[in-house]
Amino acid sequence: MKNRKPTHPGEILLEDIIKPLGLTITEASHGLGISRKTLSEIVNGKCGLTPETAIRIALATNTTPESWLNMQTKLDLWNAMREKPKNVIKFAVSA
Repeated sequence: MKNRKPTHPGEILLEDIIKPLGLTITEASHGLGISRKTLSEIVNGKCGLTPETAIRIALATNTTPESWLNMQTKLDLWNAMREKPKNVIKFAVSA
């Protein structure tokens, strides 16, 4: 597992797309068809991307929903591995 925390896809969206285009959060949320509150939570790392939101971002940016969901999955797994359960017993595998 990597030591560096993966970047939240909302940060990528904000820094690489919204800011360079000179969009406000309100304008970007309108273009994506989501609420301003939802987009604000995404770009501030307060919530993750859903598959539907990934599709909306992909359509608006000419990217793929998989690329956005892969970023989210990497972050989710990194967070989960930091708190992985201690009471798991490995299965005995017979050859």
